[in-house]
Amino acid sequence: MTHTTESAASGWCLYLIECRDGTYYAGITNDLDARYQAHVSGKGARYTRSHPPLRLLGSRAYDNRAAASRAEWEIKQLPKHRKLGYLSRASTAEAVTPQAE
Repeated sequence: MTHTTESAASGWCLYLIECRDGTYYAGITNDLDARYQAHVSGKGARYTRSHPPLRLLGSRAYDNRAAASRAEWEIKQLPKHRKLGYLSRASTAEAVTPQAE
């Protein structure tokens, strides 16, 4: 699991939830623990009210809301079998991207 509480503390993050029916839900937040609890209690997104969460699959921290929103759009374009890999691939890509001089 990619989830860490550090991601929520550092600003905005993208998160991925597995729902009880096997579907995935992706969203962004600046307080991951509170947002996940809202989904679990039925007070989160409309989708997770009708597809209750099973578990938090992972999260990825971003510097600001705009970056997190772009990542949310990108992950929602992917087929289900590639969504989980997106979280780990995003952190790997940033680590190996050369710095501009």
